[in-house]
Amino acid sequence: MSQQFPPSGPPQPGYGYPPPPPAPRKSNAGKIVGFSCLGVVGVVVLLAVVGALLGGSGGDGSKNRTPPAAAASQPVKAPDAQPSGSPEKKQPVIVSAKKAEFKASVLAQGDGYTSVSVTVTNNSTKSINVNPLYFTLTDTSGTKYAAQLAVDENQIDTVELAPGENITGAVTGKGSFTAKTVTYTDGLIGKSVRAEVS
Repeated sequence: MSQQFPPSGPPQPGYGYPPPPPAPRKSNAGKIVGFSCLGVVGVVVLLAVVGALLGGSGGDGSKNRTPPAAAASQPVKAPDAQPSGSPEKKQPVIVSAKKAEFKASVLAQGDGYTSVSVTVTNNSTKSINVNPLYFTLTDTSGTKYAAQLAVDENQIDTVELAPGENITGAVTGKGSFTAKTVTYTDGLIGKSVRAEVS
C-alpha cells in the first residue's frame, strides 16, 4: 500500500471542501447615518446661534423690559398699542397716519381702493427698512387689508431710513372701507408699530 499525502496549497474542488464564501461587502449606511446626524446637530447649533443673536441684540429698550413675574401682576401696554404721537416716551419708530385721497396709477384696476397717508420716522440708533409690503390696514370692523403695490401714484417708497430720517407716502388697500389703523412691521418678522388713522 502506498501512503497518500494531502495536496499542498488550497484544496481543489472535488475533494469534498466547498469553495470559501465571498468576503462580505462593506455598507456605507453607517457613514450616511453619521453625516445625517452631524448635519442635524449643525442645523440646531446654527439656529441656536441665530436665535441668540436676534434675541440678545436688544439695543432699543430691552433694558427696560418688565420681568416675567411683574408682567403677570400688572397690565403692560404692548409697544404697538401705544399712540404714536405721545412725546413723553421716545419710541424707536414712530408711525403716523391720516386719511388720503386715492390717486389711481396706470396699474390700478378701477377705483375700488382706499389710501392712507403714512409717515414713518426713525428715532432709533440704527437704520430701518420701509417697504409697502411691511404695512397692513385695519378697518373699523377689524378686517385687515394687505397693502396693494403700485396702484396709488403717491405710494410710499422702498427705502432704508437712517437714524433721524422720515418718509411719507400712501399705503393702499383693495376695496372701499374706512381705515382705522395702519400697522408697520420692521421687516417681515420684526416689531410692529400701530397708528390710528386721523
